[in-house]
Amino acid sequence: MELAYYSDYAVRLVNSEEPARGKDSLTSVEAVRDLFGGNQSAARRATDADVTRFRSVRGRLRAVFEAADHGDETLAVDLLNSLLLEFPVSPQISGHDHRDDDGRPLWHMHLADHPSNATAGYAAIAAMGLAFHLTEYGVDRLGLCEATPCRNAYLDTSTNRSRRYCSDRCATRANVAAYRARKRLEADRTASTGLAADSAQRTTASGER
Repeated sequence: MELAYYSDYAVRLVNSEEPARGKDSLTSVEAVRDLFGGNQSAARRATDADVTRFRSVRGRLRAVFEAADHGDETLAVDLLNSLLLEFPVSPQISGHDHRDDDGRPLWHMHLADHPSNATAGYAAIAAMGLAFHLTEYGVDRLGLCEATPCRNAYLDTSTNRSRRYCSDRCATRANVAAYRARKRLEADRTASTGLAADSAQRTTASGER
């Protein structure tokens, strides 16, 4: 599996809640299972009890993104290390279902979890994927969307570390809001300049009389 696949586990879980909007999609065991994506064998282990457990892990993963967003690298790493210790995985070489043109296995690293429940398995993969991303690209590649009130988590994979939004939709919305704000400011300045000019003219006219 690709590194991005593992780290996306963390992003999907964190973004199941939008605190600023008061939205939370993680309200049922079906919602928990949906987070596993194509990993249906792991999803089937989920029970109603995992809803509360997933929410707890979600809060801890969001704290990692928040620390990174605030520039506190040490805190972000400490929080992530705590998750790694609590939810360990075993790296294994795998070639399942992946073959080259000659029919030989395409060997790659796979993270094998040994969970006591669905939450432990998901948390282990999410934490390890996020750890790989952090150590490979840097803490500043973990971001929270700047489009108010979104604040969804994202992983910055841009070549120049320029990503600021979780999606094109949020980027467009933020750009439109900034454009409108500039236009309002320009209009206010024009109006202010006009008022000042009118006042000066009246003063001059009054002096001439």
